[in-house]
Amino acid sequence: MTILALETSCDETAVAILRGTELLASEVASQTQHEAYGGVVPEVASRSHLVHAPRLLECALADAGVALDEIDAFAATSGPGLASSLMIGASIAKGLAVGAGKPYLAVNHLEGHLLSPFFGTDEIERNVSLVVSGGHTLLVEVRGVNDYRVLGRTVDDAAGEAFDKVAKLLGLGYPGGPEIEQRAPDGNAARFDFPRSMLDSGDHNFSFSGLKTAVRYRLAEFKIDERAPQLVNDLSASFQRAVVEVLVKKTVRAAKECGVNLVTVSGGVSCNDALRKEMTLRCDRAGLQLRVAPPRLCTDNAAMIAFAAALRFRAGNCSEVTVEIDPNLALV
Repeated sequence: MTILALETSCDETAVAILRGTELLASEVASQTQHEAYGGVVPEVASRSHLVHAPRLLECALADAGVALDEIDAFAATSGPGLASSLMIGASIAKGLAVGAGKPYLAVNHLEGHLLSPFFGTDEIERNVSLVVSGGHTLLVEVRGVNDYRVLGRTVDDAAGEAFDKVAKLLGLGYPGGPEIEQRAPDGNAARFDFPRSMLDSGDHNFSFSGLKTAVRYRLAEFKIDERAPQLVNDLSASFQRAVVEVLVKKTVRAAKECGVNLVTVSGGVSCNDALRKEMTLRCDRAGLQLRVAPPRLCTDNAAMIAFAAALRFRAGNCSEVTVEIDPNLALV
């Protein structure tokens, strides 16, 4: 079974071809022009998808050595994401499916992240999963493909949003996660005692808006001429430690309460080295296994969409080509 998938939920244009468990091709074009705006501009993103998608489609087919008529099914991200961006990938995949007379699968972007730690395998083990990306922070109990129970989510800013907003406050570039991670090792993480919001809330939800505000107030205590690089490093380190502590402790706690022995982590923020190290340490102490998606599958990509589509297709699930995109699509 060979599946071609497109991912255009935000500002990455991606095409991948998966045959069985073997990734034959994976092409990604990142839209660096959004850095000038400090965030993604939907109109700019959708126009860029129109430019990149045909080229990436040709490259993927050439790299895979596969003809279009050898594709067994076509898939695309149907949500959540930017409506104008989602429409591009879904329209292309639908058109290809109709033209080839092959099945079409609409894939939830969050499910792509959720299953990515198992990429290349045939079986999804029961686990508690932390999906942590630019726009989403979720804790999910995964029992199998299309069998999910959302345990908790952010009540305001997602962790990735907090990284971006704090980086902007500190005068750093976009996206903010890598910028803060780069400076944190040179900072004193104990200098600022930032709040660990909802750490002991009694549920599995998250909140990072208050943490962002706390950074802003502490930064305001220093005059412009006092904001030396070391201050930025210390604020970055202290902020990162607060985010990581909340993510890790609540994930391990959820796994224990659900009675599972496997934790998985995925999404763009899971590339953060401090998060990976702390999660590994805490899981080891708690006697839990840990599977983290490889970095190439953490940021938006079509390989994870193809993998999720393959698992659904194998289970007998397909979508009507009339299915609409849903920018606010929920996981369950």
